[in-house]
Amino acid sequence: MTISARSSLSVGLEALRANPLRTLLSTLGVVMGVAAMVSVLSMGDGVEAFARQQIEETTDLLGITVAPRTTANVDGQFVRRLDAISFTRADAESLFAAVEGEAKVAMLTSGATLVQLDSLAAPRGFGMSGVLASHFAAAEMSFVAGGPFADTDTAVVVLNERAAGVVARDSLAPAKALGLSLALNGHTHRVVGVVKGGRSGGAPLAGFVPVDDAARAMPGFRAPQIILVAPVIEDVDRMRGEAEAHMASRFGPKWKERVDVSTNQARVDQVATGMMVFKLLMAAITGVSLLVGGIGIMNVLLAAVAERTREIGIRKATGARDRDILVQFLSESVTITGFGATIGVLLGLGIAFLTAWIMRLQTKAPIEAAVTPGTIVSVAALSIAIGLIFGLYPALRAARLSPIDAIRHE
Repeated sequence: MTISARSSLSVGLEALRANPLRTLLSTLGVVMGVAAMVSVLSMGDGVEAFARQQIEETTDLLGITVAPRTTANVDGQFVRRLDAISFTRADAESLFAAVEGEAKVAMLTSGATLVQLDSLAAPRGFGMSGVLASHFAAAEMSFVAGGPFADTDTAVVVLNERAAGVVARDSLAPAKALGLSLALNGHTHRVVGVVKGGRSGGAPLAGFVPVDDAARAMPGFRAPQIILVAPVIEDVDRMRGEAEAHMASRFGPKWKERVDVSTNQARVDQVATGMMVFKLLMAAITGVSLLVGGIGIMNVLLAAVAERTREIGIRKATGARDRDILVQFLSESVTITGFGATIGVLLGLGIAFLTAWIMRLQTKAPIEAAVTPGTIVSVAALSIAIGLIFGLYPALRAARLSPIDAIRHE
């Protein structure tokens, strides 16, 4: 910075200090605009983080599902494919071998079946799933009795606690079902394990059988799906790509017509997109107040130019260039917006944290205001831009004054 520029900056700051009340009043619009914008963006970031947490708790974001397409779109109508793929345990093992990293592999098919406990009792409706033995570990299921079956086992079943209580005829001691036999779709199966969960009366009666035994245990079961579980979410995209490459090598260029490879990341992306639209909308609305603050700064600076016309003329007569006068008034404008932005950021953060506290009290939801560097930097940059844009016209008007006319100004 040149000596003349530093001198102009010093003169501008001294003029602000000489009129503290006017300086303070001119910053109010900026303070309110910045505070509104910071509070909205901080609460938006906090609500987005809460939504992400809820999705992660209720959705398996680490899973990659490889499912056969059982229907085809023909003339706008979805009809059942006669050549639909039916995955087997060998397909799951082949896919697992094709994917790098410590992924877990599971296989799942589901359906419903009638369960005959004895010849006298009425049959019960059980929801059944055909799974690999690794499914219980991949789904982090814990056993209250027994354990998982082997992939090569047949005529065995694992029940949830409510179903086990029905089989044992003792809802308080579901573990008694271990070792008992029941008829699934007319075929006898022995209970080898009871998994934790489903004790409440509203929970479904559910069980698990080896995937290769699904055809015997439940009629009309859905086509089996293969599920890969990545160790960390950063590996999901890579493993999905490897799974797609494996499907392409097996079923050719048109494999997407027969197989669907999907993840649940789309749900998180949808939330992020929705929150971004919300934040941009609210930022646009709150930005109006920041524009009003900029207009207020322009009015104050225009008044300052009118009051200090003789001073500007004297400075130009003693050697100050147009650029020096421009720097002087722009420095005043940027200083006002910078000062207002600093107060506004602090006020906005206070409002955001207070709002989050009230929301936690009212909803019991763990919502926190999120302070991100991006919010602070973007608001600070916008404030400086407002100062430069709305301070430019008064600064140009001052810089273009004729020294003679300015000195003679009354």
